[in-house]
Amino acid sequence: MSNSLGRLEDLPADYLQKLRSQNTLPLWPSLRAVLPYGKPSRATKPVHWRYEHVRPDLIRAGELTPIEKAERRVIVLCNPGLGLETMRATPTIYIGLQLILPGETAPNHRHTPSAVRFVVEGDGGFTVVDGEKLPMEKGDLILTPPGLWHEHGHEGKGPVVWLDALDLPLIYGIEASYAIEGRSQVVDKPDGWAAARFGTGGVVPYHSLDARRQTYPMLRFPWRDVKRALDELAAVTPRDQAVQLAYINPETGQECLPTLGFSAIQLRPGEELRLPRRSASGVCHVVEGSGTALVQGEAFLFSETDTIAVPTHEELCLSNASSKSSAYLFMVDDAPLQRKLGIYEVFNTSEA
Repeated sequence: MSNSLGRLEDLPADYLQKLRSQNTLPLWPSLRAVLPYGKPSRATKPVHWRYEHVRPDLIRAGELTPIEKAERRVIVLCNPGLGLETMRATPTIYIGLQLILPGETAPNHRHTPSAVRFVVEGDGGFTVVDGEKLPMEKGDLILTPPGLWHEHGHEGKGPVVWLDALDLPLIYGIEASYAIEGRSQVVDKPDGWAAARFGTGGVVPYHSLDARRQTYPMLRFPWRDVKRALDELAAVTPRDQAVQLAYINPETGQECLPTLGFSAIQLRPGEELRLPRRSASGVCHVVEGSGTALVQGEAFLFSETDTIAVPTHEELCLSNASSKSSAYLFMVDDAPLQRKLGIYEVFNTSEA
């Protein structure tokens, strides 16, 4: 391979005109643009969205636009490096903050993109997925997988806000993104249906050993359970190792969704954590606490409910501002997609 490739201007004008008239182009003048050496070309920027700045606009959206006119009332977190109009936080991840008010219903639909909801604030919200009514409490992760019917409602007081994460840029990019609206679902599963079967790690209903594995057996991951598991892991994890848990399908042990991965991180009091450079892009959301995130040479002072975009092939360094209390973060990344494509990489320090 050569760094000194021929340029378009080296070619005769009549030759280029003839190629273009046939809907063709020479590759070699653009080869380094699409196949750079060593590291991908990236437009994605590290971005810090402060919840205290975005929240007033989200609340005002509730005043300006009734749910009937919005279907989903969302403020999208856009990466300026990718263009605001493309509505992408990273090349493959869409992130939005969604608001629902007391008594409202976000209508039932299903779509081809994979999606999750991570609850930011409020009480009384719920999501119905495939006939299961799932309460929405702060820090809960709720899956709305591709093709499954889902709708949202609010039976409490005050605003309920959650973080939407979808692989929409990917599905839209391959021209496969669409939705179908349907009638409101009938709730036909008892309260706590999935939690009762998979609420304790390491044990599953015996009949599931012989039954055909369900694609999405668990749709809600309560934060209280995840936080307790993080605290227990922290108690037995050396200070030089990360306290990080992956959300998985409890029957298969694989990622919850085909293209997006989810994990929770605990920063112990005063802890500084350097996560390795990975080929995957990601988005971090602060569940509790405050501190500093260092990404691509930029330091972001984060607070509870803030969100940060991490480009591909970048280290993420996190530090807890408190010497007394732990901080907790939720991360979504596109590692499952990259694993399926066979391009996922984790780099050691010497390669960083």
